[in-house]
Amino acid sequence: MRVITGSARGRQLRTLDGDDVRPTTDRVKEAMFSIIQFDIEGRRILDLFAGSGQLGIEALSRGAKEATFVDREKRSVAVIKENLAKTGFDKNSVIMQTDAFSFLRMTGGEFDIVFLDPPYGTGMLQKALGMLSDCVAQGGTVICEHPYGEEMPETADELKLYRTYKYGKTALTTYRKETEE
Repeated sequence: MRVITGSARGRQLRTLDGDDVRPTTDRVKEAMFSIIQFDIEGRRILDLFAGSGQLGIEALSRGAKEATFVDREKRSVAVIKENLAKTGFDKNSVIMQTDAFSFLRMTGGEFDIVFLDPPYGTGMLQKALGMLSDCVAQGGTVICEHPYGEEMPETADELKLYRTYKYGKTALTTYRKETEE
């Protein structure tokens, strides 16, 4: 696994070992970032269910201002720290070792781009999506990675489904929080 482009381009990232780990493939990651390529510069990122931190790190490499990484697993947090140190993005990052739902209940932060990539088939994606609205800035985007064919809601509070993209067995569904007029 590597950083695809930007200031940390080509840097290898460590990932967790094990059957329960499902890192985003380079193909899907590249597609994800081409969806938001003009929205990253100077933005605040939330990488929920961060795993190795690769999505938030890719955003930082492409010019995001700051990133918050949330994962409940101690070993994930250790890998995120290692990857941030390797890429030099540890100064503009915050790592929270906590349950995603606890984080969403306690955070007062607003994020411009949120990555949601929880374990598949657990219902965590829909639950987190339903709790996100207050954390997403006006005009913000939420990108959900999930198995293709999984039912996604049309709306989640103030978040409205924008588009779904298919990449083999994986789908990316984007939601937007419209700007107030």
